Amino acid sequence: MLIEHGYNPDVLTCIANLSSDEVFTPPKLVNDMLDLLPEEIWQDEKATFLDPFTKSGVFLREIARRLEQGLKDKMPDQQARINHIMTRQVFGIAITELTSLLARRSLYCSKTANGKYSVCDAFDVPDGNIRYTPIEHTWNNNGKCIYCGASEANYARGEALESHAYEFIHTDNPEELFDMKFDVIVGNPPYQLSDGGHGRSASPIYNKFVHQAKKLNPRYLTMIIPARWFGGGKGLNDFRQEMLNDDRIRKLVDFEDAGECFHGVDIAGGICYFLWERDYHGPCEVVNVHNDIKESAIRPLNEFDTFVRHSKAVSIIRKILTRKEKRMSEQVSSRKPFGLATNARPQRSGDIILHWQNGEGPYNRDEITVGTEVIDKWKVITSYVGYDHAGNPGKDGRRRVFSKIGVLPPVTICTETYLVIGSYDTEEEAKNMVRYMKTRFFRFLVSQFMYSHHITRTAYSFVPVLDMSREWTDELLSMRYGLMEEESRFIESKIRIFE
Repeated sequence: MLIEHGYNPDVLTCIANLSSDEVFTPPKLVNDMLDLLPEEIWQDEKATFLDPFTKSGVFLREIARRLEQGLKDKMPDQQARINHIMTRQVFGIAITELTSLLARRSLYCSKTANGKYSVCDAFDVPDGNIRYTPIEHTWNNNGKCIYCGASEANYARGEALESHAYEFIHTDNPEELFDMKFDVIVGNPPYQLSDGGHGRSASPIYNKFVHQAKKLNPRYLTMIIPARWFGGGKGLNDFRQEMLNDDRIRKLVDFEDAGECFHGVDIAGGICYFLWERDYHGPCEVVNVHNDIKESAIRPLNEFDTFVRHSKAVSIIRKILTRKEKRMSEQVSSRKPFGLATNARPQRSGDIILHWQNGEGPYNRDEITVGTEVIDKWKVITSYVGYDHAGNPGKDGRRRVFSKIGVLPPVTICTETYLVIGSYDTEEEAKNMVRYMKTRFFRFLVSQFMYSHHITRTAYSFVPVLDMSREWTDELLSMRYGLMEEESRFIESKIRIFE
């Protein structure tokens, strides 16, 4: 019955839907990425392609499929054409022994390149052009890998378990792996590794793969990576500046909801893929995708210190910044506004009140050495953790942003569960700040930095400091900054009412 209806499922589509530490890429997404490359490259019999972190082999397979069609006129004999593509044009580095077998099966239709059922009859070695070399991390005195930052406590596993020491980034000279130049580097790198920090702490490593690929200086580079580098992420500040100031990034396709790329996979901050072109210099075409609707704009990536993912937000932010007002990031407290960790609790006695997640109680003022200047003022606080799951918008594309906003009276302090947004002499000023924070305008500007569930002081960098002796509404703010009706509607489409 399935054959009669022409049902021919792609096994790599099925694999892409499985849960895994390394996210497998669906064939449709792979072809969307390959569409970024110039059409003539598929008719170039000298073009070389590398996936330096192949998993299912889907990138290599789809590249070979396109070359097989594109080179028909130049190489009419199909077997000779396939042999040429497999031996001279398509190369991969597997991330594990298992994925090396899977990738060879996808590309050569056989787990060995020289096997009986291989589509290529020109190899005399089983690996073909998909290599896998098990290597170990190189630990420093602090128990970290000098190449990827992995924790020795977590990844010094011996030979019995996978080390996750990826060959492409565990070398100072990646050009020596194949001893050749590549025209195109493409793929979906591993995203993070445990760094041995508190709890389930992990550090990004996808940035290391991008950096290593650029060292090879290909004509084209396209990768799909988490979008947290836009404005957040542990250890990503240098990478963000590198990417924003690299005018060779010709196109950037951004998905605020990673589920639109990888079904059932939740990646905080969304996902993106890009085309880096060695011989191009200029602005970038930024494409935002939501519910299969695409919006495109051409603009420089480095206009702001953070990357503003929605092009429609750029004009709004420009209008606000041109007034050169003080920014809220200059007055919002650090992560521990009074030097107290989340697990700090009230004492048996004290002359001030400690506000923590589940209640209040006395605390000794003499033990507070940070934030002492605001203890006797009215304070506006908000949770360090945002309301929206992993910082992502809801199904309607809108965020609430803040989980809790409150006012602390004088002689009251709080733990690091909260940030102090502002301190005031009167209760009315504090209440006006709460009203300001609940406007869509305020929360929209904060949301431009939301790529995880935490909202740090940096997230307030676009929000202007205003006079809190008066009450601010979205209507008044729109008039103050000259927002057009279309811009106000865009804010409403991204931020829900604060109930």
